[in-house]
Amino acid sequence: MNDGATRRLVLAITGASGAIYGVRALDALMRAGVETHLVISRAAHLTLAQELSRRPAELAAQASVVHKVDDVGASISSGSFRTMGMLIAPCSVRTMSEIASGVTSSLISRAADVTLKERRRLVLMVRETPLHLGHLRTMTALSEMGAIIMPPVPAFYAVPRSLDEMVDHTVGRALDLFDIDTDAVRRWNGMAASRSEAADDARAQ
Repeated sequence: MNDGATRRLVLAITGASGAIYGVRALDALMRAGVETHLVISRAAHLTLAQELSRRPAELAAQASVVHKVDDVGASISSGSFRTMGMLIAPCSVRTMSEIASGVTSSLISRAADVTLKERRRLVLMVRETPLHLGHLRTMTALSEMGAIIMPPVPAFYAVPRSLDEMVDHTVGRALDLFDIDTDAVRRWNGMAASRSEAADDARAQ
């Protein structure tokens, strides 16, 4: 997938609920040694404060490069700037709709458009429920364009012991799509193995 490009990934955090997914993705990418290009929408400033009491400056200190959301001339706005792809976590319906329509009113939608046209991997952790027909049709259109729609659905088969584990597992599965391995994913080895692991965890507590 990387075809010789530097191990760099574009990470965008939009204003949908679930800012923790973007924060944990940034943490995991940093630990994996991946160069991160971070873009935070204006609405995400609000959700970061509301949900996590975090300031964008704290995240900026962890990212390799930070781009302003209105800087449509940034490096990631050009297909000649090689990346592994782009993860939007969480992805708002507005951002999803902009990408599907080809509207590029911000650096986030522009970078996503570039990712699609260069046939790189675009993963959208769309955070909305319930979904009406317009949402579903937009997701279908994006899937036909080559994007991967990955709502942050909890994996209960992994028997998470905490909300943190549940979030980290979901983020790890999203990064799997870029061939970035983390230690956060409890891999499925079959029903018997899963029961044995769960019993081991119970005894360890």
